[in-house]
Amino acid sequence: MTKRQEKIAEKWWKNAVIYQIYPKSFNDTNGDGIGDIAGIIEKIPYLKTLGVDGLWISPLYLSPQVDNGYDITDYRVIDPMFGTNEDMYDLIKLAHAAGIKIIMDFVANHTSDQAFWFQESRKSKNNFFSDFYIWQDAKPDGSEPNNWGSNFGGSAWTFDEMRQQYYLHYYAAEQPDLNWENEIVREYIYDMMRFWKSKGVDGWRMDVITSISKDLSFPDNVKNLTTSNQQNGPRMHEFIHEMNRQVLAPCEMMSVGESPAAKASDAPSLVSPSRQELDMIFTFEHMHIDRKPGDVNGRWALQKRDLVSLKRILSDWQLALRDNGWNALYFENHDRARVISRWGNDTTYRYASATAFATILHGLQGTPYIYQGEEIGMVNADYELSEYDDIELHGNYEQYVVQQQTISHDAFMQAAYKVSRDHARTPMQWSDDKHAGFSDGHPWLKVNLRFPEINVAKDLASKQSIFAYYQKLIQLRKSSDLLLEGSYELLLPDDDNLFIYKRSWQGETWLIVANFSEEMHSFPLATACSEIILTNSDRQDLSGQLKPYEAFIAKL
Repeated sequence: MTKRQEKIAEKWWKNAVIYQIYPKSFNDTNGDGIGDIAGIIEKIPYLKTLGVDGLWISPLYLSPQVDNGYDITDYRVIDPMFGTNEDMYDLIKLAHAAGIKIIMDFVANHTSDQAFWFQESRKSKNNFFSDFYIWQDAKPDGSEPNNWGSNFGGSAWTFDEMRQQYYLHYYAAEQPDLNWENEIVREYIYDMMRFWKSKGVDGWRMDVITSISKDLSFPDNVKNLTTSNQQNGPRMHEFIHEMNRQVLAPCEMMSVGESPAAKASDAPSLVSPSRQELDMIFTFEHMHIDRKPGDVNGRWALQKRDLVSLKRILSDWQLALRDNGWNALYFENHDRARVISRWGNDTTYRYASATAFATILHGLQGTPYIYQGEEIGMVNADYELSEYDDIELHGNYEQYVVQQQTISHDAFMQAAYKVSRDHARTPMQWSDDKHAGFSDGHPWLKVNLRFPEINVAKDLASKQSIFAYYQKLIQLRKSSDLLLEGSYELLLPDDDNLFIYKRSWQGETWLIVANFSEEMHSFPLATACSEIILTNSDRQDLSGQLKPYEAFIAKL
């Protein structure tokens, strides 16, 4: 057995490329304007052709959809808007038949306020479900328990008239936080995971998993209505290790956790095999390179993207997890706007920009995640405020623009055009037919107006197909021990235009190069390269300068 075969046999996800589906926006087969499970099944051949190994599917569970399914009423029941439980079981079987694994999304930090658990919990302070959530009395002066803020704007506390106490919610008021101190809550969560394992699910993406442990002394934050105490609580590692021992390890389920505050130095404590916690985590660190540090307006205070910082952060993660864990690689997901609109050029250099970002990401060590539409270069939408659906955007607008008046309407909207979560949630663009081929009905969210220009059918027929480039990248990863095992070395760390690094393995070295500017640039080691392995240009040799957003992989 080769080294690669041993690695794959040990951990399949190390040699995988995973595709994220946001089911509400992927493919609608019944004309109600909302994507469904039947729509995912219909596109399995498309996903197989792309070459992906697994599907991470955002929540499909029963939900009031306050936060688009991340507010769950029942973890074991598929929401009728998507289909039935039987439809989900069929999807799992058909995906497996195509050699594609299924990773479900679950939210362990909070539920919907419509969940049976919460409805019972609010009835009294001494029933079975009373301690399933985090309740606190008001302060003697009648004020909230502390000054913590919600990620969606306003306070993290809401007063419940029935129970006459405040409950904690790190997100919307309709998303009360579970009390992981209660071992019955934990066992109920683990039992839900076992239920889906019995149906064939292969792994889990865990929403804000590093928020599940709370500091029960409830200290005030330095700044009012901020969120600095909401990650990495005192029992977080204990709880995740217990989950691993109870479910992940015995059921052989892959895990990738969302860890918003994690730095490279924190990563080994969560993903080192010796810790027996998670397989991978998603960091937010590299996605903040266009955010003004320390600004009171948070993600809505933007600056020019800082490529030097991006290189440093990604490099830190590559080195920190070398032989001590595994990286989850991404630029886009359901919470992140389209990368080429945010940091690249989505007009003149859309093809080059999309493939340059893909080249840099897929050349790194780790498991790449492709978000639906990324493989055809989908871009941000052009919306008015009223056309945005996202609860986070509207909550933050109310807090920063209306109440605190720390940012103007125009400045907020300029930021929204760049980073709103809804840019990733617009319907998938399959064709230039009505509603981009997504639905025969009226879509739940406005289709991006550029769909006649940007869609799957057109990209597949193009001589410059982004989809075809992704296919080549995926095939290259599956055939290359160097990309699986090789060491990493960053070149030109202070260059704000070029991203260049080396991957080396058993005497062979590859150079991964991208020009993230709209200018021509010369590049080092050009004369030392012996062969172009993959390029997004018509380059035949390594002479001359790099074109705008040109990228390639070459042997040294």
